[in-house]
Amino acid sequence: MSRQIVLDTETTGLSAENGDRVIELGCVELFARKLTGNDLHIYFNPERESHEDALKVHGLTTDFLRDKPKFATLANDIVEYLRDAELIIHNAAFDVGFLNKEFERAGLPPLRTFVSEVTDTLAMAKQVYPGKRNSLDALCDRFGVDRSNRTFHGAKLDAQLLADVYINLTRGQDALLIDVASNEPQLGTTVVAIDLSQFELPVILAAEHELTAHEAVLGQLDKSSGGRTLFRENG
Repeated sequence: MSRQIVLDTETTGLSAENGDRVIELGCVELFARKLTGNDLHIYFNPERESHEDALKVHGLTTDFLRDKPKFATLANDIVEYLRDAELIIHNAAFDVGFLNKEFERAGLPPLRTFVSEVTDTLAMAKQVYPGKRNSLDALCDRFGVDRSNRTFHGAKLDAQLLADVYINLTRGQDALLIDVASNEPQLGTTVVAIDLSQFELPVILAAEHELTAHEAVLGQLDKSSGGRTLFRENG
């Protein structure tokens, strides 16, 4: 089972090709779909000012970033942290484009040459929820992921939120950071067997919109598993 790294960046603007730079990198690691705590969070000195609109989004001033390391000085460490992992990114083309430009400046190869794959959660969400708003904020609201402490966009915080969204998006399970009570009987408790044959349980069929949503999820699983969705095989 491979590592998964949920990744986000903040930048000085919108165009890596026109000289905008990465100013923050936030990564959280998942293994077996659980947070490991092996995270990475770095601020960088971009050696340029942030655009006014970008500054309103991330709030990272030039004065704050002035004494931070330059990306190139830590580029090799970042490569080793990301190596062979599956990257999970929302609107991946944006972050990958900026990181590739930073690696190029540092004399290193593009991102996809040393990671196993890049998964774009925006593309996934558009397939599951076509025609709906699928920004990170919208998905947090849809899945009940708490973003109440998010005054500014921050790479580490957004990566943590995206990790929770990704788990919900791919499995529909409860929030990643909520502990689920164990089903194991506790020591000293008495387990009472109940004869369920005495109950007559109603059969509730799925509504048309529920079947459609279910089929959309299966379609995404088919795509990610190469057509080996166990639900279809066992159906």
